[in-house]
Amino acid sequence: MNRDAIQHALGHHFGDQHLLEQALTHRSFGIPHNERLEFIGDGLLNCVIALALYQRFPELDEGSLSRLRAGLVKQESLHQLALKLDVGQALRLGEGELRSGGHRRPSILADAMEALFGATYLDAGFTVVQGVITRLYTEMIAAIDPKHAGKDPKTSLQEWLQGHHQALPHYEMLNIRGEAHAQEFEVVCRLVDLGFETTGLGPSRRAAEQQAARGALDRIEAL
Repeated sequence: MNRDAIQHALGHHFGDQHLLEQALTHRSFGIPHNERLEFIGDGLLNCVIALALYQRFPELDEGSLSRLRAGLVKQESLHQLALKLDVGQALRLGEGELRSGGHRRPSILADAMEALFGATYLDAGFTVVQGVITRLYTEMIAAIDPKHAGKDPKTSLQEWLQGHHQALPHYEMLNIRGEAHAQEFEVVCRLVDLGFETTGLGPSRRAAEQQAARGALDRIEAL
């Protein structure tokens, strides 16, 4: 994906193309790189997501809103956005990072997303970057279940099972695929008392377990 496609996906065409170039430049490539833009983008992301959650969930308290925000702005969520926009293909990386697969590394991709937010703000102001972030996060925010607000799927599943006097889930690693810098983990979540199991995939064991737990909660709700 070229930079025009990324701008289309963001919903913003940069007036200053140098800002876009800097946002997509890793420190291994040279100076100016994207770390200062990342710093701005991190603050903007937290602010915009806080506003979006505040407006969407007027019944939730500060603690629940904070936990929800943490889940949305974490590296894993940013990594998924970067994959969706195919940001890795447009990154400028040093030779060492290119050889080691840096364009697929979750931390580098997450940082680039924050840098793109920072660059958008400097190019066009808060209203525009707020619109960009809100659009990109629409599906994630829409998928939030207020009944489990601020709780990750593993915690929600454990609490449900305990509340219904069921045995706790058992998580087991099934498979690890891919190279060291871009691994995919597959985990199974077994619910003995309920007689079923679900699987999850993710860039880390924890992420895979969370996805498996989310699948288990969906199955329970469908019973």
